[in-house]
Amino acid sequence: MKHPIKTLSLAVCLASAVALPTQAADQKIMLKMPIAFNSKLPSVGTTSTYIEETLNKTSGGTIRVKKYEPGKLIGTFEILDAVAAGKVNAGFGSPGYWVGKIPAASIFSSVPFGPEAGEYMAWVYHGNGRKLWQEMYDINGYNVHAIPCAVVAPETSGWFSKPIESAEDLKGLRMRFFGLGGEVMQKLGVNTSLIPSSEIFPAMEKGAIDATEFSMPVIDQMIGLHKVAKYNYYPGWHQQATLLELLINKDTWNKMSETQQALVETTCRSAMAVSYAEGEALQFAAMNKNVNDKGVHNMRWSDDMLDLFRKTWEEVAAEKSAADPFFAKAYGDLQGFREEYKIWKENAFMPRRPE
Repeated sequence: MKHPIKTLSLAVCLASAVALPTQAADQKIMLKMPIAFNSKLPSVGTTSTYIEETLNKTSGGTIRVKKYEPGKLIGTFEILDAVAAGKVNAGFGSPGYWVGKIPAASIFSSVPFGPEAGEYMAWVYHGNGRKLWQEMYDINGYNVHAIPCAVVAPETSGWFSKPIESAEDLKGLRMRFFGLGGEVMQKLGVNTSLIPSSEIFPAMEKGAIDATEFSMPVIDQMIGLHKVAKYNYYPGWHQQATLLELLINKDTWNKMSETQQALVETTCRSAMAVSYAEGEALQFAAMNKNVNDKGVHNMRWSDDMLDLFRKTWEEVAAEKSAADPFFAKAYGDLQGFREEYKIWKENAFMPRRPE
């Protein structure tokens, strides 16, 4: 008769032997990840640290992430090309930075008069947003796997040296402006440029540009925009919510096990919540400090100016849709989703008004 304890021990050993190859199948992956925003900047930057630390901890050492501050390894506007070509195998930034290469990219970053964070995420995760996002890179020949990995709270829509009361006040201004909103401003006579965050303050200080928008109040404050302009305009009609992405080279992605891929996807889903909550938590203190300590005037666009921006955006959207079939496809899908969502938006939420 076999001894029961010895039999049990043998069974455990055999089970362990069978399990070991499965555990060993997760080869170690090193993700070198240049980032588009300084990691000290709340939400847009701190999320890269969250991704790095979370994957390093949760993967049990099978995924190692090393982030590189803007310009240290790859220039901000070179991240997409570098990841696609395999010069680096990951990158964190904004799809809106690739509009010079892919006209539709801003649809997956921010849209003028577009959805707020909840509606945007609903389209990405439960509409066709995520599928179209990846399709955009595939049809343009970019060897990347794109993952939504942050959502940023509403931004302010400009820092000016004097009040802007009409369209005439905009004409001839040299202004740093992001994405599709920049094309609206161009139509209104503004000379726009897109420069990285690290270059905005020096450009304003030296007079290379007259005005700028960049991000949320707390971030604008950190880069010193209150020192070079005193009129900060709201609402951020051009960026009611902004999506950021983690790009991974497809060859690297395909080498990952299903478990590793799931860890990356799950980390990015949690990063969406973390980034948005952080952004929402920090703005009111920054706005109060701007007014009370920095001499800033928090300004609100008149209804006439907002109507002008909206009308001009509709012209830009129509032109871009006519010029680029994929822009038309993606923007049309987003607008279709928003039309369906409207009944919920109009009935479920309390109206925003001063209490």
